[in-house]
Amino acid sequence: MDVTSNLSLGDPLEAARKATAEMLQAREPSFSLAQPFYSDERLFQIDMQEIFHKEWLIAGMTCEIPAKGNFLTLQIGTNPILVIRGAEGAVHAFHNVCRHRGSRLCTSDKGKVAKLVCPYHQWTYELDGRLLFAGTEMGADFDLNQYGLKPVQCKTAGGYIFISLAENPPAIDDFLATLSHYMEPYDMENTKVAVQSTLVEKANWKLVLENNRECYHCNGSHPELLNTLLEWDDVTDPRASQAFKDHVADSAAKWDAEKIPYAHASFGLRNRIVRMPLLKGTVSMTMDGKQGSKKLMGRIQNPELGSMRILHLPHSWNHCMGDHVIVFTVWPISAQETMVTTKWIVHKDAVEGVDYDVARLRQVWDATNDQDRRLAEENQRGINSTAYQPGPYSKTYEFGVVNFIDWYSERMLNNLGAEPASYLKQINE
Repeated sequence: MDVTSNLSLGDPLEAARKATAEMLQAREPSFSLAQPFYSDERLFQIDMQEIFHKEWLIAGMTCEIPAKGNFLTLQIGTNPILVIRGAEGAVHAFHNVCRHRGSRLCTSDKGKVAKLVCPYHQWTYELDGRLLFAGTEMGADFDLNQYGLKPVQCKTAGGYIFISLAENPPAIDDFLATLSHYMEPYDMENTKVAVQSTLVEKANWKLVLENNRECYHCNGSHPELLNTLLEWDDVTDPRASQAFKDHVADSAAKWDAEKIPYAHASFGLRNRIVRMPLLKGTVSMTMDGKQGSKKLMGRIQNPELGSMRILHLPHSWNHCMGDHVIVFTVWPISAQETMVTTKWIVHKDAVEGVDYDVARLRQVWDATNDQDRRLAEENQRGINSTAYQPGPYSKTYEFGVVNFIDWYSERMLNNLGAEPASYLKQINE
């Protein structure tokens, strides 16, 4: 027996996997999920294994690791991950686990190193993951080449870093090419994170996403956001008025003049990019609708770019304006606990206190995130009740939620190796 092979006690979730597939196959279309999907720890573990360990995730932004040796770390379930800038600008991702006895290599959120050195026994790795040094006590026949860091699939596009823990993750290159085109005006390599927030919500990660995917609740919950946001997703939105369509047409003419991409681009239900105008007379998601940063991004000359909305399932939404970009990512912690990170990104030469004020820049979304936290937590408390049963989504206001749950159901069944549900057979990734 190869003592280095992975041994297993068996799959304690086998019965739960079968039940998960059966519940998804029997689900009433356009209804919310059965209670265990939002509350059961076994199903949470299946979510992590079949969704967050197999799909593409946004690990961070390239501007966060601008130079050789810059790194960032993150945690995906029980897996510590390291993303680092290597030679000639290459971005690498690895399991943040030493091949000696498994200690974490990098223990801080961010930093810069010349080499990757394990703090436990000083095993030393090159930035591309090769083992360079294992001390003098491993024996003359010890082969360094057999003990490099375990790689994680990694791709970059438009300033975003995408990773997947899967050996063979789903195809994503078409979306990444489009993302690069749409992000070109922003010159994301020459940006910086002005401020970042981390919010822990006592709710299942899918409830956090469901809340984000509709604005049915906006009028009653988000006064700050509605100072600038138009709640329609697109001119094809079933609720879109003629006045809104005219506003889009006027805005599109200005964007065309500056060669700013804006047309709706979709890649199955997983990814979507579309630029939508903000409320007339506003240019940025601030309390007064004026620029949050005086210095516009990249080659942008006109601040009236509305908001380019980027959706990436399972866990990210984004707003890209002329003066700053906001990146949201969702990270499941447990069945009923989720971390939401928000990054406000500005031109790298923008000066805090001169070009932008951090408190003003983050005010709208700090308020909105906290409002959404309360909504998701109350949603979770109700779902935990014995009275809960799946309820119907609105086909007008909540079609985005329907799309998310359909995507989730299709990917879960596919990744489990189960038969697709009849109501999902038209979905293509």
